Amino acid sequence: MDRELLIEIGCEELPASWLPGLTRQVAAHLDARLKEARLDTDAPAESYSTPRRLTARVAKLAERQTDHEELVTGPPVSAAYKPDGEATPAAAGFARKYGVEVGALERSETPKGVYLAYRVRQRGKATVDVLSDVMGGLLRDLTFPKQMRWDAYLEDGKGELVFARPIRWLILLYGGRVVPFVIRRAENAQGPLVQDIRSGPNTYGHRFLTTSGRAGRAIKVKTFDDYQARLLENFVILDRGERESKIRRELEAHARRLGGRVSASTALKASGFVADHSALLQEVPDLVEYPSVIAGHFPVEFLQLPEEVLTTTMIHHQHYFPVVDEDGKLKPAFLAVTNMQAEKPEIIARNSERVLTARLRDARFFWDADRKASLESRVERLSTILFHKKLGSYREKADRVAALAEWIARDAFQRADAAAPAERAGRLAKADLATDMVREFTELQGTMGGIYAREEGQPEAVWKAIYYHYLPVGVEADAPPSRQQLGPSTSLGASAAVTWAAVSLADKLDSVAGMFAAGERPTGSRDPLGLRRQAQGAVKILADLAELTGVTSRIELWGLVTRALSSWAPSEDVSQVLRTFMRERVIYLFEQRGFDVRNVRAVVPQSLERFDMVEARKKLEALAQMSGSEALRGVATLFKRVKNITKGVSGGLATGPDDLLKEPAEKALLQSLKEVEPRIRDSAEKADYKQAFHHIELLRAPVASFFDDVLVMAEDEKLRAARLALVARLRDLILDIADISEIVTES
Repeated sequence: MDRELLIEIGCEELPASWLPGLTRQVAAHLDARLKEARLDTDAPAESYSTPRRLTARVAKLAERQTDHEELVTGPPVSAAYKPDGEATPAAAGFARKYGVEVGALERSETPKGVYLAYRVRQRGKATVDVLSDVMGGLLRDLTFPKQMRWDAYLEDGKGELVFARPIRWLILLYGGRVVPFVIRRAENAQGPLVQDIRSGPNTYGHRFLTTSGRAGRAIKVKTFDDYQARLLENFVILDRGERESKIRRELEAHARRLGGRVSASTALKASGFVADHSALLQEVPDLVEYPSVIAGHFPVEFLQLPEEVLTTTMIHHQHYFPVVDEDGKLKPAFLAVTNMQAEKPEIIARNSERVLTARLRDARFFWDADRKASLESRVERLSTILFHKKLGSYREKADRVAALAEWIARDAFQRADAAAPAERAGRLAKADLATDMVREFTELQGTMGGIYAREEGQPEAVWKAIYYHYLPVGVEADAPPSRQQLGPSTSLGASAAVTWAAVSLADKLDSVAGMFAAGERPTGSRDPLGLRRQAQGAVKILADLAELTGVTSRIELWGLVTRALSSWAPSEDVSQVLRTFMRERVIYLFEQRGFDVRNVRAVVPQSLERFDMVEARKKLEALAQMSGSEALRGVATLFKRVKNITKGVSGGLATGPDDLLKEPAEKALLQSLKEVEPRIRDSAEKADYKQAFHHIELLRAPVASFFDDVLVMAEDEKLRAARLALVARLRDLILDIADISEIVTES
């Protein structure tokens, strides 16, 4: 008979940002541990969380492990018996290990030959006898952004148990009965308030709210339904979705009473990287166990502050929701989510108003003080702010970014009109790091620089480039900033977009190239300097350059990186590692946009030489439209052979002595190449890559006949060179478009 398994790990408050991942981890690791323990379930584990608990439930779990049967191989038969048929010591020892006679052993056929074997059968244990090991494994499996040592250990021989926060209680119920499990506390830590944590039937409700008795008292439970219901009676909503729904309903109701609505904020949408209300709405359900919404107000004079400052103060610093009117303008009001149902919410509202008003008063002081000095006057102060110990100060970085941005605008983009604005914006882009506002509100760096530049009367191209220069932070095609945010399709708007692209690219490539030159590289999942994010932002700009800026020049990615690297003259090893890193970022972008990974690898060369992101995107779109083409796949399969046979053959041989080619198949291939080559190159020049691939398809038959009928590696040296030259000519022609051998899987 299957029974219910209920697990709860009760602990001190967990960071809200950790809970979504931990909730998924609990279910995944529990399923894995149950499978490893040979315990059958009818469905995957369900997992839940609040700031003080991680919960898992399996509705039906078998009462016993499944029986285990394993065929263990011993010595080969050839070594198991003597010529007279008597068992050798090897065979006898193997049989003795399992307590049987040699005659009871089986013979097993394997790829390496016939071996003696013994079939080990093990009856499954009762589930209650296994769950303690499952629980211990689950606690060991969970991983956290930061771990805490809290003088605890398990008696599993692995020593100390680290966890996200100290564990305070455990529920481990199977079929309504407690399964014994203990987390030991170190002897030197034990005292009246620090004891071993033993599994039991008790959970705990809300710390402060109760309908009767003492808040936070122990609550005895038997089943999951009972557990969830009793928690709700004690002001704990277990299901995160229910907490979020309750918050949404109350936010909308309170906003209507204030004559407005909850704001996503146009400023926040524009800046793109400051947390907006939707991100806040994803966070607050993990901050509370029983959410309630209160409304507050702040003095109307603070509306004179930039909207970015107001909303950042409310959302990022206080976790408050801004309120706007029907025209989207901020009202002097906010909504806050609390972790309790207060009898007098106005008291909480007043306290919240005091805190917010104090922060806004500070922000207004910074706003007024910062505008007394220009951004230009702050550039010199960047000399006192370290960018990296091996790369110098932010002043030095500003100089590099300014020079690189000017070169990108003038030479790479071929937009001389944007060169001067790009140089100026690049020099001023980091100046806001020397302002009081950014020192207090670090998430507004860049944004405040753009606002201050606008207040000073800087051209739109300059202030927008500064405002948006940290963007994009994602690889999605619609990741901000958009063309609309950068400016309309006028000469001024286009210049603003071009200037932004030049400055943003310069900043990101300078950081990535500089950090690699300084020996800083991402390792595994660790990337504390955000180099992957910055590299992905750079390739995203290049992939969408035409749509964002109107620039249609061919931009070679590695040419930009090489220019950025020139400030440090790194070793060839550094250049090669950086080349690989940038190629991985390019591949990641295209994969995230849904392109087939085989096609991506076909159009992104290992060397990144002569590689243009827009061109690659068009090739991928063409390949996606031709995914069902058997002719192209046929050429791709043959192209593997073309590449193999021409390894080490330079492109110079591609103009070999054609008059030596006498065989019909090689003459037919040569003629096909002469006919198709100009068509392929013409289509490529027009960026009509679908047509170029159609022309490549025409080579399938002559290439197949060539390999069927012609011996490329002929004994005659001159003939062999001529044939290799022909095949190399084919190789170079196709590689100029894509390495199509990548679009077919290895056979």
